[in-house]
Amino acid sequence: MLSKLAQNISFSPTLAISAKAKELKAEGKDVISFGDGEPDFDTPDFIKEAAITAIKTGQTKYTPATGTKELKTAIIEKLRRKNFLDYSLDRIMVNCGEKLTLFNLIMCLAGEGDEVIVPSSYWISYPQMVIASGAKPVIAKTGPETAFKLTSEILEDTVSSDSKLLILNSPSNPTGAIYNKEELEALGEVVLRYNLTVISDEIYEHLVYDGSFVSIAQVAPELKKKTVVVNGVSKTYAMTGWRIGYGAGNAEIIAGCAKLQLHSTSNPTLFAQAGAVEVLFSDKSPEAITKMVSKFKKRKDYIYQELSSIENVEVIKLRGAFYIFLSVQKLFNEQIRSSQNFAQLLLEKKLVAVVPGNGFGADGYFRMSYATKMDNITEGITRLKRFISDI
Repeated sequence: MLSKLAQNISFSPTLAISAKAKELKAEGKDVISFGDGEPDFDTPDFIKEAAITAIKTGQTKYTPATGTKELKTAIIEKLRRKNFLDYSLDRIMVNCGEKLTLFNLIMCLAGEGDEVIVPSSYWISYPQMVIASGAKPVIAKTGPETAFKLTSEILEDTVSSDSKLLILNSPSNPTGAIYNKEELEALGEVVLRYNLTVISDEIYEHLVYDGSFVSIAQVAPELKKKTVVVNGVSKTYAMTGWRIGYGAGNAEIIAGCAKLQLHSTSNPTLFAQAGAVEVLFSDKSPEAITKMVSKFKKRKDYIYQELSSIENVEVIKLRGAFYIFLSVQKLFNEQIRSSQNFAQLLLEKKLVAVVPGNGFGADGYFRMSYATKMDNITEGITRLKRFISDI
């Protein structure tokens, strides 16, 4: 019999759609998937070569649970150079992917009786991680009127005496929303007043097309003390399978997470860490980022223009990450009553996979990832238009 925890946690709609699309592809169907949150580019060669060299020179053993000194030092230099944030080695942890970093933090910082504030629309795993910790996810509802961003007023209305954590994601999955300095300052005032700890998920920081990225930890020294910055190499450098994520924050929090990791995964793979060291130190990295962002921007501009022209479909302005978030509420009828219905029918009838918005706390919306080839995008949009015309 499953434990209460296992019964309470739900499957990911993202992975469910992706699995169904792969099943249809295996049957020989011409499926176009906009489901995966994974760059379609290959990991740059200079990163691969660093890992291969590490393997050939015997870097195949255990490391400290929270990563090698070399990688922690590279992360410190990156945070200082890019984000103007200073940390010591005891304030850095490396994990088997950014997802595990988030999971460890929530498990160590929240528990029974605590509330964790999660702004919607949110990444699917946030509430499930909170439930796993025994705490209660409290959804701070946002919408198009705030550009899907949490405001100080909404946060003030949501926070309570039981609130322990705030999870902030900028640029956001699924909406691509990006917080500016003034918005973060306003949120910071509420954070400090209620003594919240902020988990700042910054995995898409380099994928910005409109404006610039600012971390809430940069806004004020007091906020840096209350924030754990979480990031990784997966999205920016097409290294999703390498499973390297990291966190930077209070030394006591990092030490707590280290104990948890010691009894779960132990260290991330050593030669994958060597690849991450290369990417954070190499002078080839900025060029690799620029090329990838340039290609994403071309896709973004095309997909936004095409989808904005569809009647009764509302498209959220694309500012960051590699997702487009659309409202199809005006298309609901007797056949289509939810975004789940919409996604299922679209896959069945036109062999196009998208992710329904209910998993993101936004029924009536769906997410499309444009981390796929332009040919797939053009054909997929053509099919989507036909599907909408049919209904």
